[in-house]
Amino acid sequence: MCEEAVGEQELEWEQGRKRARWTLLWLFALLLGVMGLPVSGSDFQHHRYEDMVQALLAVQNECPYITRIYSIGRSVNGRHLYVLEFSDNPGIHEALEPEFKYVGNMHGNEVLGRELLIKFSQFLCEEYRAGNQRIMRLIHDTRIHILPSMNPDGYEVAARQGPELNGYLVGRGNAREIDLNRNFPDLNALMYYYEKNNGRNHHLPLPDNWEHQVEPETLAVIKWMQNYNFVLSANLHGGAVVANYPFDKSRDPRIRGRTMYSATPDDKIFRQLARTYSYAHGWMHKGWNCGDYFNEGITNGASWYSLSRGMQDFNYLYTNCFEITLELSCDKFPPESSLPREWLGNREALVSYLEQVHHGLKGMVYDENNNPISKAEISVAGINHDVTSGNDGDYFRLLLPGTYTVKASAPGYHPSTSTVTVGPAEAIQLHFYLKKAPKQSHKMKPHHGKKNLSSHKNPLKLGPR
Repeated sequence: MCEEAVGEQELEWEQGRKRARWTLLWLFALLLGVMGLPVSGSDFQHHRYEDMVQALLAVQNECPYITRIYSIGRSVNGRHLYVLEFSDNPGIHEALEPEFKYVGNMHGNEVLGRELLIKFSQFLCEEYRAGNQRIMRLIHDTRIHILPSMNPDGYEVAARQGPELNGYLVGRGNAREIDLNRNFPDLNALMYYYEKNNGRNHHLPLPDNWEHQVEPETLAVIKWMQNYNFVLSANLHGGAVVANYPFDKSRDPRIRGRTMYSATPDDKIFRQLARTYSYAHGWMHKGWNCGDYFNEGITNGASWYSLSRGMQDFNYLYTNCFEITLELSCDKFPPESSLPREWLGNREALVSYLEQVHHGLKGMVYDENNNPISKAEISVAGINHDVTSGNDGDYFRLLLPGTYTVKASAPGYHPSTSTVTVGPAEAIQLHFYLKKAPKQSHKMKPHHGKKNLSSHKNPLKLGPR
């Protein structure tokens, strides 16, 4: 019995030593995560297409239960447009959980956004594993989609020249040398017409045969927008340092040589979103960057210069999504040696901006039997831009703190109106229950302005955006 007891004690000691070794290995791995070191490769480097894919796969392998990689389509040259999703339930939309997206490298030679989003993906994974409560809460409460490169073909053209020799336009466009930020259907012209004629103020109709008028990369992103009810987004560019918000296109194209501020109905919230990034950024808010001055580091797009058929205006006019454009570096293709400084300058801003998706108002729209109603319109008195509920009946309305009168309406139902006070913290929940309306025979209103807008020429101005 004594020998058996000694043997058992030795076994327990051996198991204890093994547990200690595993604990040390786990603590070492945890320390790597806290320090922000990725599992593979150098910490800061430029990623060619294959390297980028491997980096995304490494993140997915390191955090398999909170990530998913999927493709939204292919480029002209057949490269996948890969998205890395972060969520506590990857691949599933959870009611009342907002959808957020970051898009990088729309212009192939503007590469910092691509590298920041790869690094940001690694950061989210590592900080989640390290138990960072702020990051864990974001991933549990948000469905985050990261598209590091919208234009992988253009990047490869630019990368062949490298940082030292890269020209201002080499690799900017896709493989057909089309500028993707001048390639979306022009809904601004229709919106400005509707403003004068009391027409529709959201989810404007696309022109006939629009699929044949855009590039494959643009088509993939539009289909992506159709499949996910995005609430907030940012598009990462380079060539300046400023947070740019809609509208990009001037309301009066006849004015030549002058810039005109072109405000959306949500101008106040857009300005606040831009300020959020600018003031959380290391130096954007200081104003003087790249030889230009932007007060508070923000600008209205059209006030800077007018741009037609851009992505951020399209987001606002065709979907529920509010998007701004982030110009992040004077140098479009910065050297690798500058990447650590750029990461430190943008890290907090990327997190803070993402957190803005949880402000304002959100809720469900139900019928009398608690069945969700999709495509219900949510109107806020005094703001001439509505949003709609998603397939699960949930809606999200970004708003600044204040008291608002909000109306929900849907075809075949009586509208419902409530007054609500929105605070500065988490989004206030406001649910609507709509009662069936008696059936009436009425004529359908014709859609005005659903015309082919492809005849609008792209502007010659080729600034950072």
